[in-house]
Amino acid sequence: MSATSPQTSIAVTHFAGRAGDHNDRAMAASPRLASALATRFTTPATVVGAPQPALATTWDAELGAAREDLSRMCAHYRSILSRGLTPVTALSRCAVALATLPVIAEHHPDAVVLWFDAHADINTPENTETGYLGGLALAGPLGLWDSGLGAGLAMEHTILAGVRDIYPPGAGLLDTTELTLVAPGPDFGERLGRAVDGRPVYIHIDCDVLDPGTVPTDYRVPGGLTLADLHDAATAVAGSRVVGIEIGQLETATGEEDLAPLLDALEPEFAAIRGE
Repeated sequence: MSATSPQTSIAVTHFAGRAGDHNDRAMAASPRLASALATRFTTPATVVGAPQPALATTWDAELGAAREDLSRMCAHYRSILSRGLTPVTALSRCAVALATLPVIAEHHPDAVVLWFDAHADINTPENTETGYLGGLALAGPLGLWDSGLGAGLAMEHTILAGVRDIYPPGAGLLDTTELTLVAPGPDFGERLGRAVDGRPVYIHIDCDVLDPGTVPTDYRVPGGLTLADLHDAATAVAGSRVVGIEIGQLETATGEEDLAPLLDALEPEFAAIRGE
């Protein structure tokens, strides 16, 4: 395949709408991220949703406002996966995973979801301390609450990668279920590779998994991954079958940030998706 021919087995998607936003900065950053991914995969991006002013309100109001676009995202993912395409997706906020991960679990029940994030996001409406929709983003696909967008993701097929801010209810789940935590620290990539153990993977990346200041994000949680850590992790899992990747929670401060270092760190996974 030439460098300029379309990657017809890959579907690049841009989720452009709001999804529990505190501000508009992720909706401003997501078009640039989608464009960069489209360039890397030589495939035009399909746009789902449209930017609207952030509401910065409670999870239930946010979900109601985002539901139409999230339902469209479910249908879009179901369509591309039923055609055997591999999704490569630029998100605004991580709450879009409420729509994507149930469809991944439906079509790739053997795949492990790697949840790269500073937070576990396994809160429920009953125990959330902040009311933030993104804090419920992984809990919905895991069936811990009913978002109306589906579930089906198994605990034993979920790895929290780089997570370091876990509310007490989430910590209890780590003690009592088959959820796996691979915390930041020395040999992160090697430890993540052992946890994956050659299984197929779907990769969710919330950019606040990185150390604060690496890229603009809404949350700044100390002790995160470096770009070198992210590259080591990408290298460690690139030998597995990568059934898709989604990247979100990237903000913009200037509209001119260089995205190449972030995407270069993920290049081993991109190469696996391209079949290289």
